[in-house]
Amino acid sequence: MKKKISIGSWAYVFGPYWENPIPFEKVVQRLAELKFDGVEIIGFKPHPHPDDYASNSHRQDLRALISGVGLGISGYAPDFTAHSLIRSDDHSGYLKTFEKNLNFARDLEISALRVDTIDPPTVLKDVKADQALRRIVPTWRKCAEMAQQAGVLLAWEFEPGFAFNKPSDVVRLVDEVGHLNFKILFDTSHAHMCAVVGARHQGQPETLKGGVIEMIQKLKGKIGHIHLIDSDGTLHNNETSTHRPFGEGLLDFDAIMPVLNQSGCTSPWWAIDLCFWPGSWEVTPACKQFMDKLNDKYGAAAQRTSN
Repeated sequence: MKKKISIGSWAYVFGPYWENPIPFEKVVQRLAELKFDGVEIIGFKPHPHPDDYASNSHRQDLRALISGVGLGISGYAPDFTAHSLIRSDDHSGYLKTFEKNLNFARDLEISALRVDTIDPPTVLKDVKADQALRRIVPTWRKCAEMAQQAGVLLAWEFEPGFAFNKPSDVVRLVDEVGHLNFKILFDTSHAHMCAVVGARHQGQPETLKGGVIEMIQKLKGKIGHIHLIDSDGTLHNNETSTHRPFGEGLLDFDAIMPVLNQSGCTSPWWAIDLCFWPGSWEVTPACKQFMDKLNDKYGAAAQRTSN
């Protein structure tokens, strides 16, 4: 049995689509036509947001919209941008937003919920790393426990745009949270920028000789969800990784995928991530074809490894 393939709906909301996002209903219809297995939902309006689907009946209508065209939901990425985990000790607002979004994920039977450290890496110029960790770790440990009770995996996506983006930082933070329901969301483009380029590292850059593959190995047993996309070694708007379509970047997926298959990740999903890419709507079919080939070569082996 091969992997199930999805794509993040943020590809049609963020970046050049911000002023004119593609309606979610149109997205799921096209993904069904392209024979995707699912969609990964971004919790930014006008795409599905818990405030717009506040009642259980509305949420069941949303589930029916998605399942009605034969799709599942691989994950959910809520909007936490109104909060800070590092600049303040008071996380009551964050926890309230988290609980609201967790309930949304639970009601839609979504198996993974994404979080990030919210603040840019430059925040560590103002707040010492140890203090920042003392703020983040207990809150995420509490969130992981809440999510476990709801049957949802809590998945942290590290990337150049947010604090704690050095390889050793990533390992340290996930280890310090130390909860079985807290895992890494591993994005191949972010991994290249963090482990090979050292993008937006504070202080002395920290890179790995083995690049993305060594990063995977360092996180063995800690990866819970996977985003796949290429990288050309550049940043988008000097902030986060450029998510370049497959085959237009530097990544050797024939080298990466067997190692990912040995990472211990048990998710049945591989998600395409075209965040901020101009023309993501137009390149989606080609990206799906690339993923299908990867799935043919490595998907069944991934399932055998994780079972």
